[in-house]
Amino acid sequence: MTTVLAGDIGGTGTRLSLFRAAADGTLERGRTGRYRSRRHEGLEPIVQRFLADGDERPRAAAFGIAGPVLDNVVKTTNLPWRIDGAELSRACGIPAVHLLNDVAATAEGIPALPESALMTLQEGEEDPRGHRVLVAAGTGFGMTVVARLPRPEGRGAADRAGDPYQDDLLPLPSEGGHVDFAPRNEEEIGLLRHLQARHGRVSVERVVSGPGLKAIFDYLLDIAWAPVAHDVLEEMVRSDPSQVIAEAGATGHCRLCARALTRFVSCYGAVAGNLALVALAHGGVFIGGGIAPKIRDVLARGEFLEAFLDKGRFSPLLRRMPVRVVLEPDTAMLGAARHAAALARRIGP
Repeated sequence: MTTVLAGDIGGTGTRLSLFRAAADGTLERGRTGRYRSRRHEGLEPIVQRFLADGDERPRAAAFGIAGPVLDNVVKTTNLPWRIDGAELSRACGIPAVHLLNDVAATAEGIPALPESALMTLQEGEEDPRGHRVLVAAGTGFGMTVVARLPRPEGRGAADRAGDPYQDDLLPLPSEGGHVDFAPRNEEEIGLLRHLQARHGRVSVERVVSGPGLKAIFDYLLDIAWAPVAHDVLEEMVRSDPSQVIAEAGATGHCRLCARALTRFVSCYGAVAGNLALVALAHGGVFIGGGIAPKIRDVLARGEFLEAFLDKGRFSPLLRRMPVRVVLEPDTAMLGAARHAAALARRIGP
């Protein structure tokens, strides 16, 4: 068994876990640490503190981080950190360290999930040779194409054990959440103009994210689409506004919140459908991120799939693609652990 370190690095919290990796690719989770990101000057002191609390010495480490990773270096999106994998390796005494985009880490974790960790929105007809896509809305919005690699001649399952691409799937790094938002109807055109007045350029992330749900709510309030429940406004002062809107919208307690949530889900489905067409995702479409599990009943209601399929002549093509919601909150951590285990295998004892 080889010990590896995995991490899920967010703007609010940083979580680290040790895993024992077997030769057959199975993972056994060990000690875990949770830290408030902004109380530290970077990832290095957090990792050093975590390792100092035990006597384990990981052979390799991988961290899922929000932000573009270039040459194993990332400038974090929601933190004033610059993380260099090579410097982190030297400072913490870990032979090999890889930095992963957080959505790519989630994609690497999906193949290891049990069926119970996935909720099916559309059965479709999965092609085992097909590419996959993952879209993930949370504090921001991320997406990735998960390419299906040609399997080398004679490469069997035993040869692939411990390989990060043991499922012949390669998540492609992407900052696709920052592509232009494309409105599809009069209400979304109005939303675009509302956001342009505040931000200039409007990306998908401005709409399909936690802050995006609040932006949709603000637009509907601005045009007086419907009155808002007074207790909802009071709760929004005390709690996370997006969460309040989602909860009041899902229960139907507030008409304005319900409309905002429906529009959010519809935009989410449209973006997922666009990416599915780009990649020809016959291997499946996965909905990840922190928001989806919390609104699973709303996603299953129909508006998401309606927008996903609303692609004119290509709707029948999209009907063939499986669509699933990722319910496991630790999928990115699991993906980072799988990547670290493969890295340790490659560098040897």
